[in-house]
Amino acid sequence: MKVTVDYLGYIKGLIGVTQAEKIELKSEASVRDLLDMLAKKHGDPFRKAIYESSNADLKSSFILSVNGLLLNQLKGLDTKLKEDDQIVLMPIVSGG
Repeated sequence: MKVTVDYLGYIKGLIGVTQAEKIELKSEASVRDLLDMLAKKHGDPFRKAIYESSNADLKSSFILSVNGLLLNQLKGLDTKLKEDDQIVLMPIVSGG
């Protein structure tokens, strides 16, 4: 199955992408499986800043949505993905 992963904000420069990626996954893959694949594909910059497979979640300054729903509205990293899902990975922006 294929899903689309879009990166917002400074993530693009961090991992060296300029546009959304089509990622091929096995059937019944979860968000965790996707993040593990992205960590392998994008290497140390991704692992150090965004997701390390030994951790239980994304690093605290990032959020991920699947078809417009945040992970905490779904089943977290165990959320199963489906063909043509739209995933957005973005930094949390705060300010005052």
